[in-house]
Formats: sequence, structure tokens, C-alpha cells
Amino acid sequence: MRADDAKLEAIITVTKLAKTMQQTQAIIQRVRRINAQYQQVDLGIEEQLSDIKPGQSLLVRRSKDWQPYLREHWWPVRISSHMLVIERPGHIKYEPGDIVSVLGPVGTFFRFRRSLRHVLLIAYDTPPTPLLSMIPLLIANQTSITLVLLGDATAYPTAHLPGQVEIIHGGADLEFDERVMTIGLADQVFAIVRPDDEVRRFGEIWRMVAELRADIRKNYLFGVFQAIQPCGAGACQACMVRLKQGTALVCIDGPTLDLYQVQL
Repeated sequence: MRADDAKLEAIITVTKLAKTMQQTQAIIQRVRRINAQYQQVDLGIEEQLSDIKPGQSLLVRRSKDWQPYLREHWWPVRISSHMLVIERPGHIKYEPGDIVSVLGPVGTFFRFRRSLRHVLLIAYDTPPTPLLSMIPLLIANQTSITLVLLGDATAYPTAHLPGQVEIIHGGADLEFDERVMTIGLADQVFAIVRPDDEVRRFGEIWRMVAELRADIRKNYLFGVFQAIQPCGAGACQACMVRLKQGTALVCIDGPTLDLYQVQL
């Protein structure tokens, strides 16, 4: 692709995204402690964000002096028409009434098969927070859910999750009880890994699933990427992921990418 064509494509991409992603403000309404490590923030949102869907996220700045320069990535865990429940680390202080600058919604929403009976969620060495927003939707559609926490993810508290979610703990070696049956029953799998080396870790997840299934087809095993997003609009291309054919930008095409298409 010529440089001029690449610039034109970038301009078109940013223009399209600007129609759906907007900068607005939100107010912190309530803060609840889950345990010493995690808290949930009730975020009152304006009409511009009322159509955010499970899988999409926000880029947030709390300070008016641009410190830090990059926005924080906030993942909703529950969504309603006028409020988002955000999960954040427990050591950060938030006060009801605080106003934050919000850029969003970022990314695309989770896509599920039409005929869906069982969904498997895997968190490997990282909290499952970005996966949790789909749980209320799946429960409402009477879809069974299993959440597998592997390695460092086993430290995540689960008492606040709905009782309909089956919780399984496993080791950093990707071993867990009933592994063959759990993966065999899943109609779709969504995985999240520690973001320090996502492609390598998603490759480990792929190989683990491939050992237990004869065939992995399209639209079955998805990775939810947590790449740093300086702009959130596809202009900086810092969140680019290499595919088997072409590339994808996490902020536009993701965060959920079919690992069948990703160059692992």
C-alpha cells in the first residue's frame, strides 16, 4: 500500500469511528469495595454512552492537568441505560460526585453464535474483568457459563459473581479439573491473558484447546486483547495485531478477535 493510500485509509477509519465514539463526561455515583484488591464504581453516564454494549470499554481521564497523559482503560462489568458498573483496582481512591472525562465507547461488542448453550470464559494470569460484562446477557438468554481462572487469576474474588456461573480454578500450567469435558461442552470460548505478551499467551491457550478438540473452526475461540490505546481511534496504530491475512486494530476491530485469524 502506498503512503498516500495508507494516510487516506487512516483518515476514513478515524472519521467512521468518530461517528460512534465521542468525548463526554460521567459522574462517579457510588463506590463499593469487593475486597482489598478490587472495587466497583457506579458511573453515571450521559446519553452519548447509553448504547454501549458488552465487550466495549471506555478511555477515561480523571485529572484536568493531563497527568497521566494516557487515559485509563475502564471496563464495565454491568451495563444499564444510564449507569455503568466499572471494576477498578482497590488501591485507587474514588469519591462520589467526582467528574471524569470519558472517550467511548471503544471497540466492538461481543458477538455470539445464534445457537448458544454453553460459553466458556478463561482468564490466564490476569483478572477476568473484561469478560464479565457478557454474563448478565448470557444469563438472561439462559446460556450456561463456566469461568476458568488460571495461574495468577485464581486470586480474583468470585463471591460477587452470579451463582449461575460455574467457577473452576487451575494452575499456571493451564491444567484444571474436568478440562476435557469443560472445553468439549463449550459452544464458544472467550479468553483473556496477561497483557505483557498477549500473542504468546494466546498461543498457549490455542494449543491447550487444540489438544482437546479435533478441530478449531472460525468463531469458536476468541481472545480479548488489552493493548495500550493512546488514541483509541485507530490513528496511532499502537494496538495493531498481526493476522494471518492483514492486520487488525484492537481499538476498532477488537478488543475481541477470533484467534483462528490471529498470527500466533
